[in-house]
Amino acid sequence: MTKVHGLPVWFELATTQGQLGAAGDFYARLLGWQVADAGMEGFAYHLASSDGDMVAGLMEIPDGMAEMPPNWTIYFGVDDADRAAAAIAAAGGRIWKEPADIPGTGRFAVAADPQGAPFGILAPLPMADGSGGGAFDQRRAGHGNWTELMSSDPAAGFAFYADLFGWSKGEAMDMGEMGTYQLFRHDGADIGGMMGLGGAPRPCWLAYFGVNGVNPAIARIREGGGTVQHGPHEVPGGAHIAVATDPQGAWFAVVGPLETAA
Repeated sequence: MTKVHGLPVWFELATTQGQLGAAGDFYARLLGWQVADAGMEGFAYHLASSDGDMVAGLMEIPDGMAEMPPNWTIYFGVDDADRAAAAIAAAGGRIWKEPADIPGTGRFAVAADPQGAPFGILAPLPMADGSGGGAFDQRRAGHGNWTELMSSDPAAGFAFYADLFGWSKGEAMDMGEMGTYQLFRHDGADIGGMMGLGGAPRPCWLAYFGVNGVNPAIARIREGGGTVQHGPHEVPGGAHIAVATDPQGAWFAVVGPLETAA
């Protein structure tokens, strides 16, 4: 069974009001997702699935938060949401949404690390712990594949997350003027990297989704009204990446072989 604590377990898009359907259509074309209304009373929340796995949730930016730009939030699994939220606050982080239950799913909270990068935590119910396949699967397209933190203090960021999630350091790569790119591991597998702010205006997490062919994905991004901001670039290991914004302005990235593989 997959060890959930510290693993990316959910990806959630908050998009412009009135654009929920359009955003879902964009990602469905790009990533092959099936997007459907979750049927939550009084709240429009759409669920995206890939190969039978629930991989993401999509919603509109809530009333009263119109100044917030469209964005993706990465949720990391925890054994106990209340205990993790208390640990975040004690370590200098901030709890934006206190722990609350999601019927049939688990208990969640939304937080920010001490440098200000937002993220979520989710303690899944036993039947939803991802052991049968989940939102993060580096072997399959259409799933979360990589997570990346851009931080004003990546060393302090690593210490915070390592203490919270039990992550360990992987390889560190020198990127010249961009500084060091520090890989981090969950349960012995590299699941993401941390770096300085680079071109990011503030600390943030970036979600990477797997695709079978980055060049064809770039074409779909542009055809769907999105914008490719960087890439394609080859990364260590032979994969390629591209960083983009969707038509509403939310940042995300894709990773996979440069062209479609058999």
